[in-house]
Amino acid sequence: MQAVRYHGPNVAMELETIPKPKIVSDDDVIVQVKASALCHTELHFADGTLDLGVKPITMGHEAVGIITAVGENVSPSRVGERVIVYYYNGCAKCRWCQQGQEQICGDLKAEYGFISDGGLAGYIRTPSRNAVILPDDISYIDAAPIGCGVTTAVHASKMGKVEEGDAVMIYGCNGVGFGLVQLLKNVYKAKKVIVVGRSKEKLAKALELGADEVIDGSEASTVASAVRSITGGEGVDVIFECVGQRETMDECVGWAGALGKRGRLVLVGYHAGAEHEFKCHPIPMIVYEQSIIGSVGATLDDLKEAVAYVSSGAVKTIIDSTIPLKDFQSGLDKIKSCACTGKVVCIPEEG
Repeated sequence: MQAVRYHGPNVAMELETIPKPKIVSDDDVIVQVKASALCHTELHFADGTLDLGVKPITMGHEAVGIITAVGENVSPSRVGERVIVYYYNGCAKCRWCQQGQEQICGDLKAEYGFISDGGLAGYIRTPSRNAVILPDDISYIDAAPIGCGVTTAVHASKMGKVEEGDAVMIYGCNGVGFGLVQLLKNVYKAKKVIVVGRSKEKLAKALELGADEVIDGSEASTVASAVRSITGGEGVDVIFECVGQRETMDECVGWAGALGKRGRLVLVGYHAGAEHEFKCHPIPMIVYEQSIIGSVGATLDDLKEAVAYVSSGAVKTIIDSTIPLKDFQSGLDKIKSCACTGKVVCIPEEG
């Protein structure tokens, strides 16, 4: 089968022919991948921002497809099921796994597309529990971005403890950001959703999806004052920071930052390098009783919720384009240049 292979930081990813995965554990299933979305994560691997020390591996953590084979402990009736793959597989023993929070397990058995072969390929092997049933009313192409783009938004919303009536800001808006806009308006009933971005197309899409206000973030130093103006000087209750650059994070905090009293700053995006370290003086945060929260990935239950939200119409995935898997690099180039509005979805060759 064809697969997008990673050989280390600053080494070009390649489309290679490798063997199809086989059943190894009695709990395994084999999924024929029908669609797999690209993520900025692949760029983080390419440039060394993420270097988890595992190579070579197959990239991709947003895969959907059909179960084609099952292990001894899995009902044969699962063959033929349409599924979406949950990309964490925890140790099942630690306190985090026992609580269903395996995305922060310290001894992961697998993390597809990170330390284990992922879904930018013709097939992927995963435990049966990680293959979540995909309703017939969601196409494979529309489903692929759920696996990270929507699930990350679902989890981050919980981490931010969003409440009905909150004023919320989303800094940086594409895959995760579009999911957040819809969740905040349609599920959490936020009073005001403010989206900050540099792309006119993405800001227009955010408004179409329900955002109340958008701010051109081309000049980062003006963002906090614009947010304060919109909120009558109060600032917002929650910020989802999906960019992770020093200049964007700086606008969130401080005496005149965009975050208001008892506000929650949820860090979702990141960039490498000391120049993008998050720094703030504690005094404003103490006086305003603010909180800083990290949010990584999602739980298995978050994925199931995300599928339900998309199936019900509360959230829809935004697709920029579909491309053959062999053209994956053109998709990554498009993401790198911020030229896509929504997700780029790869379609593997049949067979």
